[in-house]
Amino acid sequence: MIWQPFAIDPATASPLPTPQPTAIALLSGGLDSATAAALAMEAGYAVIGLSFDYGQRHLRELLAAKAVAQALQLAEHHTIAVNLASWGGSALTDQAIAVPTGGVQSGVIPSTYVPGRNTVFIALGLSLAEARGATKLVLGVNAVDYSGYPDCRPDYLSAFQTLADLASKSGREGHGAQLWAPLVLWSKTEIVREALRLGVPIDTTWSCYSGGDKACGICDSCRIRDAALIEAGHPELASGALSSH
Repeated sequence: MIWQPFAIDPATASPLPTPQPTAIALLSGGLDSATAAALAMEAGYAVIGLSFDYGQRHLRELLAAKAVAQALQLAEHHTIAVNLASWGGSALTDQAIAVPTGGVQSGVIPSTYVPGRNTVFIALGLSLAEARGATKLVLGVNAVDYSGYPDCRPDYLSAFQTLADLASKSGREGHGAQLWAPLVLWSKTEIVREALRLGVPIDTTWSCYSGGDKACGICDSCRIRDAALIEAGHPELASGALSSH
């Protein structure tokens, strides 16, 4: 018998499945990064989480990041160490600098700003993205409700995208990862409502600058988060309510 090739009619053939695109999500353990990762999953991406042990005041947020990655069922989750506490310069990396509790002051970048943190994190995220062929780097940065950190602003992200396109093989070839910060101009209340819609486990996330068993409720991050939760109609998720259980 002579083998004959099987003819396929293009009009009736089923199309080949489209490979699922991959995204890298920087996962801090906080509400914003968890919500951004969930948005990427909703958009159809297989999400790989990337967290950093950067010498922060506590590791409580890394435990939260691991729990969030499991709850969202991310494709992978990696934590790497990059010790920014070696030179301090921030209330989050230097125990000698007090965590501010007086509320955010307009136009003032607070002591919780960590020099170079997002620049380092995004660079490492782009490295992982290029190694895995990811088309997006998902960031939970927000320039509205926090204090206008310089590395959380749209102009910074736009400039970094230009650098990323020039600094990588995939970028030079025209298919480098795109920085995606869907929450950058959202209010905290909008983020809370979106997290609720997406089923993000808000009570698993950690935003507090302190590292106790319960959120302190008085640091700037807790104040902003609690106010948004209350405004969104969920006071039971605020730090005071959770601490009483």
